[in-house]
Amino acid sequence: MQLREIVLDTETTGFDPEEGDRIVEIGAVELINHVPTGRTYHQYINPQRSMPQEAFEVHGLGDDFLRDKPLFADIADAFVKFIGADRLVIHNASFDMKFLNAELRWLNRPQLPMDQALDTLAIARRRFPGSPASLDALCRRFNIDNSNRTLHGALLDSEILAEVYLELIGGRQPDLVLAPEQTKGETATAGSWRPRPRPQPLPSRLTEEEAAAHAEFVAKLGDDAVWTKL
Repeated sequence: MQLREIVLDTETTGFDPEEGDRIVEIGAVELINHVPTGRTYHQYINPQRSMPQEAFEVHGLGDDFLRDKPLFADIADAFVKFIGADRLVIHNASFDMKFLNAELRWLNRPQLPMDQALDTLAIARRRFPGSPASLDALCRRFNIDNSNRTLHGALLDSEILAEVYLELIGGRQPDLVLAPEQTKGETATAGSWRPRPRPQPLPSRLTEEEAAAHAEFVAKLGDDAVWTKL
């Protein structure tokens, strides 16, 4: 059974959709069983409002650049299809989910359930209480190269977050298991593999001299020796 996760990030015009702020960029990276597949989603979006100066300085996305980009309504189908019902891995998930659900609500589309999102910020704070838990701070902690992150970009941040997430949960491939070769119609599930008896037992590597010496040693231990009882 495959575990599909979507590491996701959004960039916005501000902090509150209820005050008119909108999404201007979405980036997402697909993981299968905690391994990046190379499949991504990336989209710039026309927010239908001017980009505040402070947001422009953070994201580098200006009104001229965004003017000819599609509206969220134009990309909603493709976005929802890409993420499906799979887990969304997001840093500070409440922020991104708030904006995504506001955009979907304005289109009278179903909301994304909050329990679909896994918040890496919360994971980092639990693992490293009292320590900085920003994406940049976690990159420094795990020695992840984020030198290209001079501006916030949704796809780049998603790619970096995917690396951080895998470190937070214990390594680059935490679910790597040995599994038997599947036959047609079988589905392997994590943790379901069990060793099978060998068709032909391996020959003993104990020599006759070693066996005789061991028997002599055990005989000297007496009838109450553990070796004798077993």
